[in-house]
Amino acid sequence: MNVGAELPGLSVQVTRDQLVRYAGASLDFNPIHWNERFAKEVGLPDVIAHGMLTMALGARMVTDWVGDPGRVVEYGVRFTRPVVVPDDAEGALVEFTGKVGEVRDDGTARVDITAKFDGKTVLGKAQAVVRVSG
Repeated sequence: MNVGAELPGLSVQVTRDQLVRYAGASLDFNPIHWNERFAKEVGLPDVIAHGMLTMALGARMVTDWVGDPGRVVEYGVRFTRPVVVPDDAEGALVEFTGKVGEVRDDGTARVDITAKFDGKTVLGKAQAVVRVSG
């Protein structure tokens, strides 16, 4: 594993039906994630995806790459911009890329993750630390 190595990207169409399923799994029934009228009343452009769903999708890219979710030893992000999910069949396209930013002597590596929606970054300081050896 080398610094600068790129992970296979991941593109995900996030749809409103996925938001409802995620709400049920996470027990996060905040109406900003399913009620357009409410979302607009509180100043949002429309219904938005759960931040933790976006975060989880970034983790999926990393776990697909390392092959074992148990090898992810640390993961963190900052939520910088919402993913607005329209009420249509296509939903919102979120694109994830990743690159090895550091290989450490302790057998771990830091992966720097970029998540973009509508050409803009939606996760800041998104980084995972993965165990690469033994």
